[in-house]
Amino acid sequence: MRTILITGSGGSGRTTVAAATALAAAREGTRTLVLSADRTDTLGAALGVRTAAAPTQVAPGLTAWRPDAATGFRDDLAAFQERATSALDLLGASRLDPEEVTPLPGAEELALLRALRDAALAEAHDLLVVDLPATPHALALLSLPEELRRYLRRLLPPERQAARALRPVLGRLAGVPMPAEWLYETTARWDVELAAVEAVVADRDTVVRLVAEPGPAGADAVRAAGLALALRGLRPDLVIANRVLPEPEAAAGSWLAGPVAQQRKVLEEWGERYDVHGVAHLGRDPRGADDLAELAMPAVNGTSSTVEWPVTDRLAEDGGSRVFVWHIPLPGAARDELDLIRRNDELVVTAGQFRRIVPLPSALRRCTVEGAALRDGELRIRFTPDPDLWPRSR
Repeated sequence: MRTILITGSGGSGRTTVAAATALAAAREGTRTLVLSADRTDTLGAALGVRTAAAPTQVAPGLTAWRPDAATGFRDDLAAFQERATSALDLLGASRLDPEEVTPLPGAEELALLRALRDAALAEAHDLLVVDLPATPHALALLSLPEELRRYLRRLLPPERQAARALRPVLGRLAGVPMPAEWLYETTARWDVELAAVEAVVADRDTVVRLVAEPGPAGADAVRAAGLALALRGLRPDLVIANRVLPEPEAAAGSWLAGPVAQQRKVLEEWGERYDVHGVAHLGRDPRGADDLAELAMPAVNGTSSTVEWPVTDRLAEDGGSRVFVWHIPLPGAARDELDLIRRNDELVVTAGQFRRIVPLPSALRRCTVEGAALRDGELRIRFTPDPDLWPRSR
């Protein structure tokens, strides 16, 4: 199944683009599911129909789904309380009734991740179109599975599960209760679920598309989003320039001449770095299938958005020692906004307001960092083998 993740700055029209993309694909005979976690039914407003908490067919070949975050949150809390009965009783804690529970911030994002995983595993459709939140929230959402899995591995390392039989003895020796079996089981289940979401995002058949209006604000948004995606190892297969104004011939002599000239400049800048697809301004907010059909949507068979971070092996410039270079594409990054920290077998990379903690490739874990440079939108980090860890040649 192909997956298209669509995001953009607030007000850029990303939900309209997602709805139009899904509708166009369905009309071409592709079994399509469009997914949104927006609390208000903006997806339904664009499609001209109501969407529901369960997958609902809204047009021939097109299913829409808006997961109910409240129901999922209540179910998860009830399951947690059931499994943690002994611990809650020990603490004298009172149980929460499902009726008094309201979703916490982030529940919508978790519901969307779960729905994304379920849709991919079900394989009931040929195409999944995901209306992601506005870009800052979408980027946090895409990084959430990786970050949560990292936290779980640090808090409850998998290797500790091998000592299950010794847990009661260790508890008596340490004088403190050891983690219960259900905690490890829950952690393992979460790890599997989060890995499934990560697999969807990293799949070769998954693409990311940015939606923006070709103006100063849109240019800034695309620049920031491109850098943040690059830090996640992703690159948009398309920048969809939404609400493109008429060509200069039609705008000559009118108040549109200035905005059109500005728009042309932004489109040229985007074209130097990305493939750009323009969507004309209808002069109104598109509502319903007929309006969406007027929007010329790009084909759904785009190229993968995943980007490799290769490690090259070469000799130092003096022809002596061995040097490994880790190549990390970071288009749009500024040298003075970059920061690197080596922490054991991980590297903390900061680019502007964005940060990612990545595990080092196995070969680099036995090396020391010699330096780094930013050239042509690519961060190149140099490593040299640590003599105390690297096997000596005979």
